[in-house]
Amino acid sequence: MPDPLPDDARTYQATATWHRVTRRLSALRPVSAVMALALPYLDPPVSRLTRGRHTLTGLMTGLTVAELTTSGARSGRARTVRLLGFTADDGFVVIASNYGRTRHPAWYYNLMTHPGAELTVDGRSRPVVAELTTGRQRARLWERALAFFPGWQQYQARQQGREIGVFLLRGR
Repeated sequence: MPDPLPDDARTYQATATWHRVTRRLSALRPVSAVMALALPYLDPPVSRLTRGRHTLTGLMTGLTVAELTTSGARSGRARTVRLLGFTADDGFVVIASNYGRTRHPAWYYNLMTHPGAELTVDGRSRPVVAELTTGRQRARLWERALAFFPGWQQYQARQQGREIGVFLLRGR
């Protein structure tokens, strides 16, 4: 199996026209609303059909899609979500944008309550500890995130009183 693309090859400017168009469209409110409803149901079968090599989100956007398994904030039960992310600072960064909705995604609260999680990227799983970044570190990682998906800036602009969380996941 070939090595996965390096993160630099996945930036908005370096990727294929189709991926740029998809990323631009997915930042629009009506498109992101449809994606928020559909992709959690469409990604798992695509992942199963490709033996974990691809998701519909990854194929459409050209971005890295990771699986993050957290413990439910209230229930403590294992919860798995697929998220866009990238490597940085000896870890993996995920953005809690929730498709630009007004509330944080459930996994944000799960990580705030139980920072230990399991991260799977390119078929490799490892235990991680999540850190919600702040200050300069958050600003630097946010700018790097926008190089991959500029739509996160539009998602942030939609928010009223909620800063989108930027988590750094490091190995335990």
